Amino acid sequence: MPDTFSSIPIIDWRRLQDPATKPAALDDLREAIFVVGFLYLTNHGLEDLVKRAHQRLPELFDLPVEVKEKCNMINLPSFVGYTRLGAETTAFKTDLREQYDFGTPGMKKWTEDRDIWWRLEGDSQYPDVPGVKQLVEEYISASEALSQEFMRCVSECLSLPPDTFAFFKGNMDRLKFVKYPQSPPESQGVGPHKDSAGLFTFLSQDDTGGLQVLNKNGEWIDAPPIEGSLVVNIQQGFEAITGGICAATTHRVIAPTTKTRYSIPFFLGVRMDLTLDQLRESAAHIVARIPASDDRKKRAVDVPSEFLSPLYSCFGEAYLRNRILSHPDVGQRWYPELYEKYSKQVLS
Repeated sequence: MPDTFSSIPIIDWRRLQDPATKPAALDDLREAIFVVGFLYLTNHGLEDLVKRAHQRLPELFDLPVEVKEKCNMINLPSFVGYTRLGAETTAFKTDLREQYDFGTPGMKKWTEDRDIWWRLEGDSQYPDVPGVKQLVEEYISASEALSQEFMRCVSECLSLPPDTFAFFKGNMDRLKFVKYPQSPPESQGVGPHKDSAGLFTFLSQDDTGGLQVLNKNGEWIDAPPIEGSLVVNIQQGFEAITGGICAATTHRVIAPTTKTRYSIPFFLGVRMDLTLDQLRESAAHIVARIPASDDRKKRAVDVPSEFLSPLYSCFGEAYLRNRILSHPDVGQRWYPELYEKYSKQVLS
């Protein structure tokens, strides 16, 4: 198995569902997860829904400013809602993107007897446009169903029982509608980062391009659009659960220079009450059963991740820190003491 990559592999979902082709498809999936951390998923069954969602995006971002601001993320402590252009930072630099964040509906409301990081789970805000709430909830529901089946295939390709990762599933998944406006050359659409919301990301991108993935040689590899596909990648939660053997891969988006870029990422969440001790215990058990080389397991032991830092009691606390620093306006309004603390904190 190679140590790095020069392109993003393609996995056909139908081959994973067909008993005749499933064994070979699982081998391909295993290599994609071990080596790349990214893959294209084709023939996944959500094509029509994705197309309908993309058709609505220009309308939603072209709404009057005052309409979008009514559902601004700063209104709620759960980091859902509208984010204006330039209000989010990645790698200490401003991202040139505008977006709406949504979460799984029907979450339990936070009360003061619950840990503060449960405030991350809350009702979404929607722009005042007919049909948007229904479209978002349909998209989240369909993506959750696909992602759960995908996780079973991931378990199988790692020679684990199909329900191995069910214990780690969170209550609230997240969905974004994102617009990257035409910008000067070499502008940052979103800076280099690893996705942090949970297990896996399922991204629908339009035909503009700009997504790049960093390989182990330090080279940025283009992930050009493939019509009808979803770009699937490992998040830091899954990296931590597998002890770093299945690592999240750094990626970025170069802002478009000739046209607007739209994308729709869905983030499969991790349970927020997962403690560091539980993570380490589970990771040790899982790593012992994954058929990886001893060298790969040795190299993965000390994977750097805020979700493995002893500074935080559980995934929820680490994720709250991530959100506060990524959206400083929301952090300062709803979590001023934590913003002050986290903005000065150095991860160990």
